[in-house]
Amino acid sequence: MRNLLSIPRSLLFYAAFYGGSVFFVLGSLALMALWRDGFRAVVRGWGGWHRLCARVLLGIRVELENPVFKPGVLYAIRHEAFFEAIDLPWLFRLPVVFAKAELMSIPGWGLAGRNYGLISVEREAGARALRTMLTEARRLIAEGRPLIIFPEGTRVPHGQRRALQAGFAGIYKLLGLPVIPVAVDSGPLYHRTWKQPGIIRYRFAEEIPPGLKREEIEARVEAAINALNA
Repeated sequence: MRNLLSIPRSLLFYAAFYGGSVFFVLGSLALMALWRDGFRAVVRGWGGWHRLCARVLLGIRVELENPVFKPGVLYAIRHEAFFEAIDLPWLFRLPVVFAKAELMSIPGWGLAGRNYGLISVEREAGARALRTMLTEARRLIAEGRPLIIFPEGTRVPHGQRRALQAGFAGIYKLLGLPVIPVAVDSGPLYHRTWKQPGIIRYRFAEEIPPGLKREEIEARVEAAINALNA
């Protein structure tokens, strides 16, 4: 019965969330140049709308274990599904997110994302693009905003591991920020066509200081973000 109900519940979720997202994108574009706080509130509201749709229509609840929210930190988050990516504006206060460059080409959404604080990551770009990316990151961090990265670089199915992208250690070194790894187990419930009810957990690990060697920071972050990946 649970699996059968997941089909109509998922269809309702798609209609409600993505249909509603159109109005959030239009609202953000209308406010972007006129009222910064209103624009940011709409983006946060979009994350809240997603969380509400997941709770009411899918039966997905969210639990936070040892949450720590602070500025001047690089949060390294496990990536299993679109859930955590969409959830970021609601989970954090004004997060600055390293995001795939392809996302910036989405009509309307990409423009709003750039203005909100998404930092475009072009994996094949050279040193000049990296310097530009880090300059933008430092500017936004100076505003007291948290910095978010998915160090695996893409979604990884639950139960699997993938080596961290080489760029993560470089960003960690060049920015000189402490890191808080965050494990998440969204895959079994959300990364499927017919989504399932249950609990998605975020587990915040202990803060890792800046200045570690590449091998150590990668090993510690990889272990921490996979804490729920069983």
